[in-house]
Amino acid sequence: MLWRGNWITRARIGSGLILFTFAVFHFLNIGLGLISPRAMEAMQDARQMITRTAVGGVILHGALLTHAALALYSLANRRTLRMPLWNALQFGFGLLIPVLLIAHVVHTRLAHELFGVNDRMSYIPVLIWNTPDGWKQALLLLLVWTHGCIGLHFWLRLTPWWRRNTPALVGIATLIPAFALAGFMTEGRRMQALFADPAARATAMAEFHWPDAATFGTLIAISRAGLWIFLALLALAAIVHFGRRSLRRRRAVRIRYADGPEVTSPRGLTLLEMSRLHGVPHTALCGGRGRCTTCRVVIEAGEDHLPPPEPAERNSLRAVNAGPGTRLACQIRPTNAATVFRVFLPDGRRGRAHSSQGQERRLAILFLDMRGFTARTTGQLPYDVVFLLNRFFDAIVPPILAEGGSVDKYLGDGLLAVFETADEGSSARAALRATSRLSAALAKFNLRLADEGIPAIRIGAGLHLGELVLGEIGAAGNAPRTIIGDTVNAASRLEGKTKELGVEVLVSQTVLHSAGIDTDALDFVTLDLRGVATPVIALSMASGQDLAPLLVDTAPAA
Repeated sequence: MLWRGNWITRARIGSGLILFTFAVFHFLNIGLGLISPRAMEAMQDARQMITRTAVGGVILHGALLTHAALALYSLANRRTLRMPLWNALQFGFGLLIPVLLIAHVVHTRLAHELFGVNDRMSYIPVLIWNTPDGWKQALLLLLVWTHGCIGLHFWLRLTPWWRRNTPALVGIATLIPAFALAGFMTEGRRMQALFADPAARATAMAEFHWPDAATFGTLIAISRAGLWIFLALLALAAIVHFGRRSLRRRRAVRIRYADGPEVTSPRGLTLLEMSRLHGVPHTALCGGRGRCTTCRVVIEAGEDHLPPPEPAERNSLRAVNAGPGTRLACQIRPTNAATVFRVFLPDGRRGRAHSSQGQERRLAILFLDMRGFTARTTGQLPYDVVFLLNRFFDAIVPPILAEGGSVDKYLGDGLLAVFETADEGSSARAALRATSRLSAALAKFNLRLADEGIPAIRIGAGLHLGELVLGEIGAAGNAPRTIIGDTVNAASRLEGKTKELGVEVLVSQTVLHSAGIDTDALDFVTLDLRGVATPVIALSMASGQDLAPLLVDTAPAA
């Protein structure tokens, strides 16, 4: 699934991975200057056994040219320069890198190939030490590393193992460039001290086969020529981009929003993209991926010029009993003038249909219920029942709140809690800690009840993690924030199974994996839950307090 996309996407990812791998080892090589020149030179020899071969050179430089060409191609073919900040940073850094990289390649690899310069790791620090080029190369290192890390993160961020290890990976990503820059400075100072001795300077320059003035002049001329060629290609890509935008503008589509503005937008965009391009508020809880129907519109004019819905859109509209003329804004690409009505208004006001706001998150939730509530309260006065329930919740809710959770709703003798933390890993860990602590709190509460001659309270709890929609649901002006989704149903069914299995807690395997817990030695059960499409693998616990040992080595919640 990581390699889905057209050949351009696959070529961009493949070439990027080759270059990022090279950058990792190159930066580690520079950092070895902190240890010793011998370690630095030994690693360079090992690297060049691959990169200085014919095959290695073709792969490395082919990846570099491919990646740069695809960046220019992407600029030329983009419909708009509007993009998220992370995307803009990666895109901008990618176009800036060749400006600084050309001189580096020319004065190292090309100088070695054309003029026999011995471009050892010690050569570059002394060549550019205490010059503007030294600062430029430090900037180049940071640009390359940031560009690569952004690309890698947004390629792998949806994979479970990447999400689990993100904190550690962020630490590594911070240390590597710092290690490289520290190694560069250490080696640069050593070489400056060496060059202060005329005899040692002459020996070192002979070993490096130091270029003379004429050779440096040639290398500088080649660098400038390479830079002008790249800038010319960049300008050409920009001309193509703005030229295509100008042509699209001439063939633009006019969209009028009922109770809203009228905009002119390039053809080829979805209606949702047109709304975003022109700053027209348009609800889309799933982000425009066709997974919800909150972006739907009623086509009041121009429906005849739209192609019929694809099966996915047709099924989504049928599921919500959409009326005639209703379409999903994220799926249609208007080519002629149209008038549309946004069914769900983004500001939460009621239009022709009910409206709501929300967001999708992957979070852990806890569904908890008191066992035997009806039997134990039969014949009691309402005041006594309410008093007992409030005492029960006073005992078990504080551990939930202490771990960053919140009670989404009280369900008579039970509750639904959500752990809305920074990411799903910290959410899973918070849910597990809260369950362990509330189980311990319940045990203490039962001791007090025993002293009062009241039977102990038993509970059943289901923990699950998955996609949730969080939003204000209810009548306009009276819509509390709550959570909905299949994950809630699965957690409820897990809680129901605890009674059948005679356990206190059922924790889905997804929660444990997201929390970073090693599950190889754990004994799971596979459960078919009513209303849940696929079986759920879960860990059964006689007591929530048994979760505590599993949490010893997990990271703290964010």
